[in-house]
Amino acid sequence: MKKHPLERWGEIVGGKKTRWVTLGLWIALAVVLAMIFPQVNSVDNYGGSDLPAELMSQQADALLEEQFPSDSGIPLLIVWYREAGLEMSDIEGIQKLYAALGANPLPGQEALPPFDQMPPQALMGSVSENGASIVTPVFFSTEANTDTLKSNLAEIKRMTEEQMEENPYDTSLHDDVLHARFSGPVGISVDATDLFKSADFQLMVATVIIILVILLLIYRSPILAIVPLVVVGIAFMVVSPLLGWMADSGWIDKDAQAISIMIVLLFGAGTDYCLFLITRYRDVLLEEENKFLALAQAIRESAGAIVMSGLTVVIGLATLALADYGAFQRFAVPFSFGVLLTGIAVLTLLPAVLAVLGRAAFWPFVPRTADMAKAYAADKKKPYKEPKQNHRYMRKLGNFVTSNPWLVIILTGTVLIGLAYTSTHIKYNYDLLSSFPEDMPSREGFTLIEENFTPGELAPVQVLIDTGGKDTNITEDLAALPYVDFVSEVRTGETKPDIQLYEVDLNKNPYSNEAMDDVEKMKEDMKEIMTGAGLAETGFWLGGETSAQLDTKEVQYHDETLIQPVMIVIIFLVLLVYLRALITAVHLMITVIVSFFAALGAGWLIIHGLLGQEAMASAIPLYSFVFIIALGNDYNIFMISDIWKNRKRDHRHTDAIAGGVASTGAVITSAGLILAGTFAVLATLPIQLLVQFGIVTAVGILLDTFIVRPLLVPALITVFGKFSYWPSKLWRKE
Repeated sequence: MKKHPLERWGEIVGGKKTRWVTLGLWIALAVVLAMIFPQVNSVDNYGGSDLPAELMSQQADALLEEQFPSDSGIPLLIVWYREAGLEMSDIEGIQKLYAALGANPLPGQEALPPFDQMPPQALMGSVSENGASIVTPVFFSTEANTDTLKSNLAEIKRMTEEQMEENPYDTSLHDDVLHARFSGPVGISVDATDLFKSADFQLMVATVIIILVILLLIYRSPILAIVPLVVVGIAFMVVSPLLGWMADSGWIDKDAQAISIMIVLLFGAGTDYCLFLITRYRDVLLEEENKFLALAQAIRESAGAIVMSGLTVVIGLATLALADYGAFQRFAVPFSFGVLLTGIAVLTLLPAVLAVLGRAAFWPFVPRTADMAKAYAADKKKPYKEPKQNHRYMRKLGNFVTSNPWLVIILTGTVLIGLAYTSTHIKYNYDLLSSFPEDMPSREGFTLIEENFTPGELAPVQVLIDTGGKDTNITEDLAALPYVDFVSEVRTGETKPDIQLYEVDLNKNPYSNEAMDDVEKMKEDMKEIMTGAGLAETGFWLGGETSAQLDTKEVQYHDETLIQPVMIVIIFLVLLVYLRALITAVHLMITVIVSFFAALGAGWLIIHGLLGQEAMASAIPLYSFVFIIALGNDYNIFMISDIWKNRKRDHRHTDAIAGGVASTGAVITSAGLILAGTFAVLATLPIQLLVQFGIVTAVGILLDTFIVRPLLVPALITVFGKFSYWPSKLWRKE
């Protein structure tokens, strides 16, 4: 009889001789790649804008760089502060620093205000109204990488200490001394890179520990707990240099945040896929004495579901490549490529490891056939005990669901819809800096600006207009707008005098959602102002942080409305091709979509209600959607594969469902706990965005694991009866 292709595959990668070849190839690949390519975390982080160049805020930035070069480049803001008020000696020390920076420019330094050439009294005029703070910028090239910027900050610290004979950067803000903090885009970029570098190692260690603990508690086998970590660890050793090579070659942009989440994803999802095969292998070992034949059979029975589960995740994550927002787009390749290679490792490297270990992998609870168990008992001179029925608790659950499907649907539906309704009350913020720890130097600098200057001075709106050669000034028109606090003196372009720049301070926090609404209103008001000035045919641009945040909001909304339906359609088609059951594919997608909104709602209750955070990061809905939809279908595919197999073996409809719930319940519950646990590790990091993402995704996985997969989906399949299988051949079975 001809062997099934997957069974033959098991013999190829995990045979008596070929197992060593498979092991050797993977180890050699990891070693060679580590020698010739850089690790992904050693590559410079992407430091450009996340927004497309055609948006108004980005066009304004380009025009500023071209016509107002003193404002061009990436600004480092040095925030100086003395609680009792800045002294003249402080101002003179700042001037000495800027004289040194002018005489000895740093690498990538592009522009420097001539503070050293001003009378100290004139510079004192730029101090905040309370006399406690002043902000001085240094502009660096947009081409400068993070390592260069970091070394520049260290050099500025050294130069400051040399000129002032004190170090104001490493002080406690509670002390009555001169303080200085690096902030602005350069300070934030350097702090964020350092934060993610330290977070990656902590994240990997915490993820490994939590997986070990959960596996030991569930399976009580020290060897089995280590096997998935070894397999995924070797896969990561291959993934990391390959991604490093892609980033170093300029094919992709490296994103530290994406790499941090990728580590969690690979260890969580990779361990899940390992458990799907390991559990099936253990079950087959109870019937088959030969470990190689048992392995080949286990691969035949589980590899199809693993392939489809992995493919669903890879395709789902790859849809992020459709995004216009850079941070979303930069997630696509690391996530999908990482899962793809990890899936390949699970279907090649893991069988080889299991073929080497055999039954010893499950020590001290070694699975044996009945004859082997009797022989072992006789050898140990102990009475033989009949093994307990496998999966008895999950079987009872499956029987309950198939006996009371409408009760289960009503109860689970009420919980999920109730939580989903809560998601309609979520408030979102678009301020990335608020995601970082309050004691991070750049965040402290930002807070000092916020506390010592009027709200609008934090980040003025940069209004640029093209006068078309007409002599005009719209200062009074801008100042008359109800949301404007102050308008600076007009400036004209360096090479194009028709271009005018007005810096407008809003009368509220420029990073707030209300300020974004004001800028949106300003776009309409500017059309009227330009028409009134006879400039209706010329252009205007709104730049600055608030305008960029407004563009971010609009781009993220566009990406959500594009990627979410595309991902739903693609995964639906994958399910349809695999299951060949239209109704089941439809209600699987509906259940995971409802569970996504329920996860958002439950996550908001935790984030807002328990943690007291005022808003959720705007990127969370799309990030968590991609993960929850893709990973949620993983478990459904694995369970429904068993239901379909039972039906093919002529089991009654309800028996097939109860059997599928029973045979996959324990492993899926274990996998769900591990995956949720690994994402929950993100909540231990000092980065609010990752904390919120970890909470929402972990909650979504738990909802899928304990409500959707074991209760709601089997109940729906029960209710739809034989139509659950339509149009496949199974629907004709009685």
